[in-house]
Amino acid sequence: MAHIYTPGLKVTARIRIKKQRKLSIKGEVVVEIGNKVNADTVVACTKLSGNVVPLNIIGNLGVPPGDVERYLKKHPGDSLKQGDIIAQTNGWFKTTVVSPIEGKFESFSMITGGAILRYPPVPVEITAYINGEVTEIFEKEGVVIETMGALVQGIFGIGGETNGELIKAVEKPSDILTPDIITPEFKDKILIGGSLITCDTLKKAVECGCKGIIVGGIVSKDLNDFLGYNIGIVITGSEQKGITLIVTEGFGQMEMAKRTFDLLCANSGKKASINGATQIRAGVLRPEVIIPSDENLIDIAEQAEIKGAKDGSKIRIIREPNFGKIGKIISLPSESRIIETGAKVRVFEIQLENGDKVTLPRANVEIIEE
Repeated sequence: MAHIYTPGLKVTARIRIKKQRKLSIKGEVVVEIGNKVNADTVVACTKLSGNVVPLNIIGNLGVPPGDVERYLKKHPGDSLKQGDIIAQTNGWFKTTVVSPIEGKFESFSMITGGAILRYPPVPVEITAYINGEVTEIFEKEGVVIETMGALVQGIFGIGGETNGELIKAVEKPSDILTPDIITPEFKDKILIGGSLITCDTLKKAVECGCKGIIVGGIVSKDLNDFLGYNIGIVITGSEQKGITLIVTEGFGQMEMAKRTFDLLCANSGKKASINGATQIRAGVLRPEVIIPSDENLIDIAEQAEIKGAKDGSKIRIIREPNFGKIGKIISLPSESRIIETGAKVRVFEIQLENGDKVTLPRANVEIIEE
């Protein structure tokens, strides 16, 4: 497989990061706007209907369809334990039909003499994925989590979302991450590698319980051997191999870019969230490393947005609606307010040049220095 060149990958030490966390079906949001969350905090949950199991009661009992109902010991709506008697004939030589599952008696057909059983609902939970703050809520669907931190996008990855402590595993970006480097002390860690990782090293990392590895390159044969199949260029991220891998440079032995390596190593010992999901064609999706900082979003907003602001300050609106319009600050309310998106933010009250008055988030304006 040839080296993939992908322009525009982000490698930055400080950026505002927003992650939308949504359920696949309607459920319940269990956090509120302003809540501080960790990567493992459950933010929304729901239940998926359990699988159904058909049961041929008439065939098992050996009676006519019209007689089946009087032999039922369980009825639609009843809860079931595995082995519960669902139907049983009378007399000395009884024929019995028992439930093969724990679940619910869903339905029964008088015409066919058959029943439908259903397994219990399957709970589904969505976590925050990153340490941060809840800034927006989608009713019964999910939330937006925001944080400040470092962001590194990769070229290619496998494995889904996970989080753990970043650990520097090699000294230089040109170093190869070999199996002997991987030890049990790396359990639950995310390792910073160098120029190459092999199939044997990946297997050793899984054995030792590593959560993830970030490395410059991998030979396509090693990747395929580790997965057990030829991956090709497809959508990745659903692999269940016990580890998430992020490749920052490409296929083959590729020295990790010094800027990337230095940024990751500078954050060694900190908690990181990573996701190997990759889509190279339409709807490009990059594998990523997110390292949240301890900075407070409101403090950052005030530093970036309030600097130099005062009554009468001339401003320009930098977001829709009213993008590009000029005005002046007429009030700087000290309390945060809830805006249309549901986020609670600091605002400016502004008078536009045409005399209209608007209230906008401070992030939506810039001060014009005169």
